[in-house]
Formats: sequence, C-alpha cells, structure tokens
Amino acid sequence: MKRRDERITRYISKSADFAQPIMNYLRELVHDFCPDVEEGMKWSMPYFMYRGKNLCSTASFKEHCSFGFWLHSQMSDPHGIFKRSTEGGMGSLGKITSLDDLPKREHLGAYILEAMSLIEQGAIPRELNPKFKKPLAEIPSELVELLEKNPKAKTSFDSFPPSHQREYINWITEAKREETRQRRLQQTLENLLEGKSKDWKYMR
Repeated sequence: MKRRDERITRYISKSADFAQPIMNYLRELVHDFCPDVEEGMKWSMPYFMYRGKNLCSTASFKEHCSFGFWLHSQMSDPHGIFKRSTEGGMGSLGKITSLDDLPKREHLGAYILEAMSLIEQGAIPRELNPKFKKPLAEIPSELVELLEKNPKAKTSFDSFPPSHQREYINWITEAKREETRQRRLQQTLENLLEGKSKDWKYMR
C-alpha cells in the first residue's frame, strides 16, 4: 500500500491546471521506483523521504513546476537531464511546464535509484559538507536582532537550507532605501513565524 500524505494531495489539487498532471506523474514515479518512500511537507513543498532522509521534492509555481534531488550535487548525470544551472528554477530538471519536458521514465527512474543508493551510503549534499560548504553572506545586524527577539522565527530560519537563508539575506541587503529594508524585515518576520520560505507565495 503506497503511503500518502493528504497535505501533498491538497497541494497538488490547489496547483494550476497545467501543474497537476505533472506533479501526479512525478509522485507516482517516485512511489514506483522507491516503494518504501515516505511523503511529507517541508518548507511549504512536497518532499519524499527514504530511510528518514530527503530523497527528492517537487513544487508548483505560477508558470512552471520543479523536481529536484536532495543529493543533486553528488549524483552523476549520464543522460544530461540536470538543467538547473542553465534554465534556472529551484529543481534539478529546470522549469517544467508540461509532461513533455520530463526525461524518459526509465531515465528518471534510474536517477531515483541512484539517489536511494547514495542515501544508503550515507552521502550528504556537497553544499552541506564542511569541506565544500559555501559560507553564508554576512547576516544583516537588523536580521540578527530580529531573530534573537523572536525565537520561533529564528528556529524557522535555522531550519531552512542555506539557499533559502541566502534568499532572505540577499533580499534584505539589496534594499536601497531604509523604508524598503524595514518593510522587507517585517515581511521576513511574518513569513518565518509561519515557517515560510521567501518565495512561498509563488508555490501553488
């Protein structure tokens, strides 16, 4: 019996019409190649776990979907399906707008099996490895003060992956006017108190 998380079912049902068949297909594919997969929601996105570790995730936006492997940086790419660096987007496959944008079933399935094998070997994302970890940009003093005054928000910020933390840091530091900076700090606080990433509103 395939394990289902109703939160993911609701997430998909609320996504744009073009996104629903894509996300349903990806969900079934993960279950087919990883029968022991567990579903959950993390950072407001559907996540799929294997042996308690992140395997892959998907998300829908206004005009595209994403699908990414947690161990993307550790994986080989024999079929050249990884497009994040060339097309943008937060997933491994670039911006997905239709089922036609997806790799062949057997190819993507093989990548899922490789990701599972890496988890079994105890691999971690390259960016989280102390040998390669890219340091965060300096956190603005105003944000540090804000987080210290709001433990719940700090817990959310600390739980985010480095990429999500950088989004908030860059958004705040790029503000040219003080009033804009303060408005972004306030919005950051509100988002973090709800456990939301900076771009949560673009996910449907």
